[in-house]
Formats: sequence, structure tokens, C-alpha cells
Amino acid sequence: MLRLALAIAAALLIQAAPLPSLTTPAAAAAGDVTKSHDYPGVGRFKGSVITGYDVKDFDAATLQAAPFKDGQATDPRKIEGRIVRIAYRTGAGPSILEVSRNFESQLANAGFETLLACDVDVCGGIPFTEAIGVLPVPQMWVDGFDYRYYAGRKIENGHETYASVLVSKNNDDIVAQLTVAERDAMQNKMVDAAAMAKGLGESGHIALYGIYFDTDKATLKPESRPTLDQIAKLLSGQPELSVYIVGHTDSQGAPAHNLELSRRRAEAVAEDLVRSYKITRTRLNTAGVGFLAPIGSNATDAGRALNRRVELMQP
Repeated sequence: MLRLALAIAAALLIQAAPLPSLTTPAAAAAGDVTKSHDYPGVGRFKGSVITGYDVKDFDAATLQAAPFKDGQATDPRKIEGRIVRIAYRTGAGPSILEVSRNFESQLANAGFETLLACDVDVCGGIPFTEAIGVLPVPQMWVDGFDYRYYAGRKIENGHETYASVLVSKNNDDIVAQLTVAERDAMQNKMVDAAAMAKGLGESGHIALYGIYFDTDKATLKPESRPTLDQIAKLLSGQPELSVYIVGHTDSQGAPAHNLELSRRRAEAVAEDLVRSYKITRTRLNTAGVGFLAPIGSNATDAGRALNRRVELMQP
């Protein structure tokens, strides 16, 4: 009986012992992928590095709010809004459960209520992991036979936010992905030719957010076509109009690199207008000012999103 009592007391002490806190560094740690940082108020497990980072101002993410049954989802939650996915790698030492519990504790402190917390068998095995949107290898690894999953939700000031954490193992390393989905209506980023003409006439410039590039690249993405159509419509309707196309970035990364990247992005827009719409090249001046003309705070994700833009300016 004494041995049993001692064992129970030891178990209670382990349960009551505080979990190591997650760290919330102000700047990226050595080894983090470029232009990445922790989600505010959540942080990372000590000793982790960011191996994958993806932020979309508007996208969709599916979280599981209940275990699978017979290989099928029973309560999938598809959230549309701002989606943040951050993958971490932690060296050998901690367990999957320890890393997961730390994230769960931190999210609880941030106001999230638990929807689901489960391990392999309870979650639903391999089919469960296949229904979770994780970043690709080598950014994130998932062992379908060894993982833990958490999903939570909070409502604050009428704003609904979901979070999930998937923790697994790759050899001796612990890997984790934090996904945060901030439900919100899609912002209308389309600016038509009439709005462009009005902006140029009233203030001499207009910011365009419907022109898209991959991170750190100057190749136009197909989603840019509707906005390019409207720029071409504006220029075709006013043959005497010449414009400056000005590229802008946020402040993350080396200043000289950002200046060059913003210039190349402006050039990419001009080249497409000439090639696809037969706009005379002499009507299109280009410049890149990098981070030097912010309209939002580069200390926040929302501000950086405002600063990443292309502007039309009238000379």
C-alpha cells in the first residue's frame, strides 16, 4: 500500500509540475527560414527553429474538431480568412507529448478553448493526418503512426480564430506545425480602371493589391491577370497617359535586396503590359523603392501586408 501511495503521489507531482514555457523571441532565431517569425502570443518550444513559413491574407484551412470515425472526418471546420502556417523542428530530447502540451498550454493562456486533443489511435490513424493541410517536405514531416493533434477556437470582440498544432517525429527530431486561421471576410482587392483613373486624378497615385508574386520572386502569378486587365484598360482608354509603375516591399530582408526586388517586380508588370496588351513601352516608367514608403507598420503582419504592393503614379 505504501508503494502504491508513493507512486500515486509521484504521478500527481508530475502532473502538477509546470511545463517549460514556450519562448517568444522578438527576432528570428539562427537557422530560421528567411522572413519568418513566431505567431504573436504563442511562440515556439525552446530550441526549435522555423523550417517552414506561409502566410496568406486570404485562404482556406481545414481543422478537425473531432476524431475520425471509420476513416472519415466527423467534424471538419473549413475556415476562410487570414491563414498562418509555421513549421518547427526541435532536436532530440523532448517527446511529442511534451512539445504538444507546451503549445496547448500556451494556446489556452491565449484564450483558446480546446475542440480536440488526441493521439494516433484516438484521432483516426493515417487517414486523419492526410486530411490536415501541412507544409510540404522538407518543411514539415508527418509520421502517420506517431503524432499528436490539437485544435482550439477563441472568440474575441466578435472575431473568431482557430488554431491547430500537429506534432510528429522525423528520425530523432520532433517536428511541429502551428496553423492559425483568423476567420474574416475577404477584402476586395480588385481596383477597376475607373478607380485607377480616379486615384491618379485625385492624388496622383493609387495602390494596387491585386498583383501577386511568390515570396522573394519577381515572376507574376496567374492571379494577377484581372488587375493587369484593368491597368491595360485604363491605358488603352487614355492613349496620352503615361505612368510610373512603382514596386514596394515590407522591411523584412536586406534593404539593398528589397530595393532590387521591388524594381524587378515593377519591371515584370511593365513587360507584361507590353507583351500581353501591346502597351507602348515608352508610356511605362518603372521604379522600385523597397521598404522606403510604408503605409502600414512593419512591426505587424497586417502592416507588412499593406506595404507589399505595386502603385501606379502619374508623372
